[in-house]
Amino acid sequence: MSVTKDDVQYVANLARLQLTDEEAENFKEDMNDILGYIDQLNELDTEDVEPLEHVTEITASKFREDEAKEPISHDDALKNAPDADSDYFRVPRVIE
Repeated sequence: MSVTKDDVQYVANLARLQLTDEEAENFKEDMNDILGYIDQLNELDTEDVEPLEHVTEITASKFREDEAKEPISHDDALKNAPDADSDYFRVPRVIE
């Protein structure tokens, strides 16, 4: 499978990106290199390889115990807020 410049422009359009012709050409080359590498990986015999949950061994002792604690009070939660209004954080409006 080979990626064309039209494929790159299609994906860029889906991502709402505007690419110059030079950028599209560079991305085309990069994407073809990535697909070539994936083809190399697909040639490997992985028949006897078991799937991993983690790349390294993780033992349960590395995790902290899950302990219930008292919730933080409203005053403590709002203590470091840049702006607060009684029981709430005050944030700038983002929707008009």
